[in-house]
Amino acid sequence: MNNPYQQTRFILGTPDTRHAPPDSGVEVAFAGRSNAGKSSALNILTGQRTLARISKAPGRTREINFFQVRDDIRLVDLPGYGYAKVSKTMKGQWQHNISNYLETRQSLLGVILLMDIRHALKDVDQQVLGWCWSADLLTHVLLTKSDKLKRGPAKAALFEARKRLQPLHPKATLQLFSSHTREGCEELQWKLDQWLGNLT
Repeated sequence: MNNPYQQTRFILGTPDTRHAPPDSGVEVAFAGRSNAGKSSALNILTGQRTLARISKAPGRTREINFFQVRDDIRLVDLPGYGYAKVSKTMKGQWQHNISNYLETRQSLLGVILLMDIRHALKDVDQQVLGWCWSADLLTHVLLTKSDKLKRGPAKAALFEARKRLQPLHPKATLQLFSSHTREGCEELQWKLDQWLGNLT
């Protein structure tokens, strides 16, 4: 399968939208809790092991990181949220920056929301889904680390998450995903191609 995301490159990181790239073109943001695997998913998608830095300590990514796919298309790695060892002040600031970005960024087309399949739809995940729904953003959920469950329990978790997702964001879609086994990588690329007008 042709991968148009292999040429993706890092542009800049900023703690808020004031220093973000010009608000033009199209962006898709990757959001999720600090240990959901956002950086790993971006690296798998782009075929670049070190494009998005992976920290052994969740909560280290404190900036909004912008990556350019081509001139008018960007991927955005939002700061991970919900990590217990971060101060309440820092948590509040991150959530303010994330909500501000999701609600005001005109070039934002959609959000890939990542959740550990074993801990899906926590309160803060539901809050992000609410922001996405109110902003009328395309939303696709990755139930990450699906390799941590056997096939039957993983399918059951997918069914349960779909049922809980419906009233929170009726238009959102979801899938199983594993950076370790690459399960769901092609499905993720297909979804992004669909949103972005098929880059291939």
